[in-house]
Amino acid sequence: MTGPMLTRLSSIAALLLILSGCGEKVEDEAAVAGLDESHFRHAGEDYFKDMDGAIALSPEEVKGRNMWLVWSGGNDRFWDYMTRPTYGGFDLLKIIAPMPAGGVARRDARWKDLGLINEPCFGEPTGPDPKRFGLWLDVRDPACPADPFADETKYPGVKLGARGEKLPDGSVFPVGSYYGWPTGIVGLRLFTNPEFNADAAKKWDAKRFYTDPTYYNDPKLVRPYRVGMSCGFCHVGPSPVNPPADPARPQWANLSSTVGAQYMWVDRLFFWQPNERNFMYQWVKTFRPGAMDTSLVSTDNINNPRTMNAIYSLGARLEIAKHTGKEVLSGGGLKNKQFNDYFSDGPMTAFFKAPDTSFTPRVLKDGSDSVGALGALNRVYLNIGLFSEEWLRHFNAVAGGKPISPMEISVAQAHSPYWRATEAGTPATALFFLKAGRPDRLADAPGGAALVAAPPAVLERGRQVFADTCARCHSSKTPIPPPEVSIAECNGPNYLGCFGRWWRWTQTTNFKEQMRAIVAQPDFLTNNYLSSEKRIPLTLLRTNACSPLATNALRGNIWDNFSSESYKTLPSVGHISLRDPFTAKPVYYQMPGGGRGYTRPPSLISAWSTAPFLLNNSVGLFNQDPSVAGRLAAFDDAIQQMLLLKPREFDPELGAAVGGVIDRTTRRSYLFIPKGFVPDLPGKLEGAEERALKSLINENGDIVIGPIPKGMPVNLLANLKPLAESKDPAAVAKHYGQLITLLAKLKASLIRVPTGESDLRLRGYFANLREPLMALNKCPDFVVNRGHYFGTAEFNNVATLTQEERAWGPEPVLSDDDKRALIAFLKTL
Repeated sequence: MTGPMLTRLSSIAALLLILSGCGEKVEDEAAVAGLDESHFRHAGEDYFKDMDGAIALSPEEVKGRNMWLVWSGGNDRFWDYMTRPTYGGFDLLKIIAPMPAGGVARRDARWKDLGLINEPCFGEPTGPDPKRFGLWLDVRDPACPADPFADETKYPGVKLGARGEKLPDGSVFPVGSYYGWPTGIVGLRLFTNPEFNADAAKKWDAKRFYTDPTYYNDPKLVRPYRVGMSCGFCHVGPSPVNPPADPARPQWANLSSTVGAQYMWVDRLFFWQPNERNFMYQWVKTFRPGAMDTSLVSTDNINNPRTMNAIYSLGARLEIAKHTGKEVLSGGGLKNKQFNDYFSDGPMTAFFKAPDTSFTPRVLKDGSDSVGALGALNRVYLNIGLFSEEWLRHFNAVAGGKPISPMEISVAQAHSPYWRATEAGTPATALFFLKAGRPDRLADAPGGAALVAAPPAVLERGRQVFADTCARCHSSKTPIPPPEVSIAECNGPNYLGCFGRWWRWTQTTNFKEQMRAIVAQPDFLTNNYLSSEKRIPLTLLRTNACSPLATNALRGNIWDNFSSESYKTLPSVGHISLRDPFTAKPVYYQMPGGGRGYTRPPSLISAWSTAPFLLNNSVGLFNQDPSVAGRLAAFDDAIQQMLLLKPREFDPELGAAVGGVIDRTTRRSYLFIPKGFVPDLPGKLEGAEERALKSLINENGDIVIGPIPKGMPVNLLANLKPLAESKDPAAVAKHYGQLITLLAKLKASLIRVPTGESDLRLRGYFANLREPLMALNKCPDFVVNRGHYFGTAEFNNVATLTQEERAWGPEPVLSDDDKRALIAFLKTL
């Protein structure tokens, strides 16, 4: 693409950005329909009573679970919209009503192909449903009780647009319930589309929706239904201690609300029709099962897949917050609801001290959601599309490129009844978690007592190794630190110095002797969250840097209102050592401050059931087997790789030289934009500009950019930084100059690629631009399964480490017998 062409596109983009920020504040669909939050009563039917070990719940706790599993807060509007920025690749309606294969729908294959949880009481459709506009939707078993949440007389939906109006055949288009109808997939609910008016109904063709790309890729196509998503979609999974005999046919008793969607294939979910030649699909293929990039939509232009959190022992976690979770709030963060807004006395009022201090567990991997437990819960609903009318105005979904501004809580409170109803409901969800988020011990699983058994001497040795090596980060019961090394008051600009003093204390004999005594207590596991919840510097962990480099919660970014002032003032951790993805040579990178650079330790509760390991599920076997034996097989493989009893996977191109795996394209691919999604550019293009534009469009009218060769590091392009992070005009001008120059050179280089050029030679075109590509990369760390080398000789391998990384060691190296004893102990957690 030529310089003038890029300049023109940049000018057009700038104009569009200015226009997108104009206008008055918008309202959500509930407000437009004249409703307020009192309309949305949270359901109290104990329909899911067999879940979560059939634990007895109070009426409020039942409401909390129902909210978690079926409340979508109007986000069906958002998920319908998401077909557009993904160019038709993502389509939830195609997921719940999939294309028939040989005349049969694919419910039975859903677990194997997608890792989604089939809802009990549904079966395979035998044909298109004429009452549902010819879609192949799962069929409810008439022997089952009715879904209470679909009762539109009790939970009347939002009457808007075509809802409640007559269609051309004389039927009335239903309004439905504000919980929608069940779809046959846990966490996805079906809603009528208010834009499906009489004209849209006349144009609807179910057969073409399944078979004709020119039809279903038309962004103007109005489908009869939208699909809403509850939090349960990403958090319900097979129970580790009561697994289903057939994971494709679970009963409610076989499911847990809090274990996490460990088996979900997010890449296949986001592309209902997988195509390895599409670079965007190559990008999401880096999401290992059970992991996804939660900033994919409100993009920070960092490819950052992370595991979906299990929710265990919230009470113990809140107790840690009293001691190490002190966070000072400021600005919009002060608008977050706290438990004190709902409880006048009792233990739940201990987590906020007026006017600005919250004592908070940190849920996200980077510890950024630091404004209180309720703020963390409420933010999740925004992140899955609640009040998308406003949310989407602050960024360009998926693609990025637009300056991001904060999603303000005050705006949501003023203009979104859905948001206010969510705020009113999440305290009950927190109460549900306090009751139901119990550990899944191997000893309680079928046959688990025998599987967890080990010689007493081995378990005793494992306890000591855990005390000496692991407990400082993976126990909420630890020795009380001397005042001079306490970390309780340190969140903020002085954190790194405080953490350093604390870490050095944990390396002393004094700490280890006290820790051994604590671990030896018979109640050690009782109310132990098995994490310290501290922010661990990346220079110590040495794990992949993309998660602690996330920018969504920085000052002025999309989640500004959901991160504390303490987070925003965290200092830089210094330099980290990386590897060049072309040569494997050491690269040194200065980590920015202002919140980035830290990772909270995950809980080791039920570690036997949660492999693969690391924050992106990159270490260990994934076998898609939720049985006790299957989970243990995955655990044994992953924990041996973690402790380097067996080698971790190495890069197929550079081998062990880079210390792990680099996610690479699996075949030659192209950035592909279907004709229906190609934007109309104003003005007339001539000469070189016209030729450049035509070179991007194929004979079908689709835009195709490439070729991108097989074996290319995916994140070389996925992490390309389109926006300058500085507000200094000179720095901004320099950044855009570099970006435009790079894109122009890359495009010109690819245009000259001879027909039939090999992938190896094609990679050379990118290698020639290695320096500018790396300079404009938001996360130049390409090795996904590195780090967390505690107890291994690799921790003390300092040859290529930075001064900041070397400062934390050395650490004792465990013998193979010690490691095996530790593994035996970890199975008991």
